[in-house]
Amino acid sequence: MQVRYSLAVPALAALFGAPALAAGLAANIEVPRLNTSEYHRPYVAAWIERADNSVAATVAVWYDVRTRTNNPEGEGTKWLKDLRQWWRRTGRDLEVPIDGVTGATKPAGKHPITLADAATAKLTPGAYKFVVEAAREVGGREVVTIPFQWPPAKADLQSASGSSELGEIKLELKP
Repeated sequence: MQVRYSLAVPALAALFGAPALAAGLAANIEVPRLNTSEYHRPYVAAWIERADNSVAATVAVWYDVRTRTNNPEGEGTKWLKDLRQWWRRTGRDLEVPIDGVTGATKPAGKHPITLADAATAKLTPGAYKFVVEAAREVGGREVVTIPFQWPPAKADLQSASGSSELGEIKLELKP
């Protein structure tokens, strides 16, 4: 009996320990505080793009999902096309809401995102870009891009900053 258990324990440890060793991505998107007379929270889209600019995965889409008397549920989706780059590359082909991807607009501040295993499982080895786009009513539009290699050889933290609608964007790579 003791021999069976001694062989089974390492086999089970290898089976259940393997997912913990999988590579991962996490991001942090900063929405800056703007001092304007008419402020609206920005619509934001974040996605992973291949070297040929095709979309590998949509990571997050923040838009107006509130229901009010003068704003029926889903009316905010008509403004998603203001996220022009995301809309042209993949947005118009998606049906929102998308579970685990879409959500309400965010206030000023830093917002962490953990990229789902489903998004990273689709990535084959190679060069990619993490792209974040923001558009705001009575405001501007901005796109920030961070290039990265998948899978990461070592833990790495990369960042880039926007100049108006986006603040610092951080991308954490985990081998």
